Amino acid sequence: MPPQFTHLHVHTEYSLLDGMCRIPKLIAKAKEFGMDSLAITDHGVMYGVIDFYVAAREAGINPIIGCEVYVAEADCHSRDPSHRDPQHLTLLAKDRKGYHNLIQLVTKGHLEGFYYKPRVDKELLALHHEGLVALSGCPGGELARLVLRGQIDEAAKAASWYRELFGDYYVEIQRHPIPELEQINAELIPLCARLGIPPVATFDVHYVNKEDAPAHDLLLCIQTNSSVHDEKRLRMAGDYFYLRSPEEAVELFSDLPEAVENTQRIADMCHLELDFTELHLPKVALPAGKTADDLLSELCWRGLESHYPGPTPEVKERLGHELDVIGKTNFAHYFLVVWDIISFTKERGVYFGVRGSAAASLVLYCLGITDIDPLKYGLVFERFLN
Repeated sequence: MPPQFTHLHVHTEYSLLDGMCRIPKLIAKAKEFGMDSLAITDHGVMYGVIDFYVAAREAGINPIIGCEVYVAEADCHSRDPSHRDPQHLTLLAKDRKGYHNLIQLVTKGHLEGFYYKPRVDKELLALHHEGLVALSGCPGGELARLVLRGQIDEAAKAASWYRELFGDYYVEIQRHPIPELEQINAELIPLCARLGIPPVATFDVHYVNKEDAPAHDLLLCIQTNSSVHDEKRLRMAGDYFYLRSPEEAVELFSDLPEAVENTQRIADMCHLELDFTELHLPKVALPAGKTADDLLSELCWRGLESHYPGPTPEVKERLGHELDVIGKTNFAHYFLVVWDIISFTKERGVYFGVRGSAAASLVLYCLGITDIDPLKYGLVFERFLN
């Protein structure tokens, strides 16, 4: 039986023009190694999370959902050119609460903090820290940068702040034969011991196999619009950033076995259940005492009177049937959201169109979402919804 080790810092193809791990190939390799857990931590995004989650579950692997977020040195709303290179921080969701907080951080990083990269700041981390495990990050992390500047006391203060906030906070130790990394580790390992913060072994995985390194170098050339012949181009420090086997991890951390053990300890903390069997539709604010079905019905019957003064029993039956189907399929909120959007566009003179079989719905006609009378043209509602 292979030793237990979990990769907690992995960039898939969804770290665009940087990560090169295709998810099926990544999962297959982890399965080949006998791993029971694996993380996804793309740069500032969560595009690949669902594909990764489904593929890992199908392979019998516990998917750990994470993100390597960018943390602004100051306020994430600042556009100071001196703050163009934010710090890195690895976050992993322990549960549904952590997953929701991770989504909030990534979303706000794009919508509020985007400046060359989607950035959060410590204020946002404080708002959305629950349910998350935090790792100190790669050499681009705050601790590593402070160490390289010789600011060891400041690194200790930063580590203490993260531990106080997250509780589950670990210092990443990466083992690659890179002088800069050796300098970082020489300070971070004793810092862990002094502060009582546990170390964790990571490898900053960017591709699946070692032989993928040349192709990854080409990918970085595309990212930076550089030639492979340019000696000064952005490149990785070597062909070390592949998915290591548990045996390799244990060997490389033979002097620090607790760093390997902590990968499994973290993996055991992270169990996220996502339900894909239920629709999660947006909801509208409802008047007191009314359900979505009540409000939709009220709007439709009111609209029916304006379109069909003195409606026949056949018209009433058709509307009642459509409302019944919408109620049984739990789509009332969805119809109300669309009605709200169309009402907004009409008030402001924005053009809009209805596509496909939606024109067959008397409900949409009564709501003013379409101007096509489905009864006049003999349109069948069941083509739209059944």
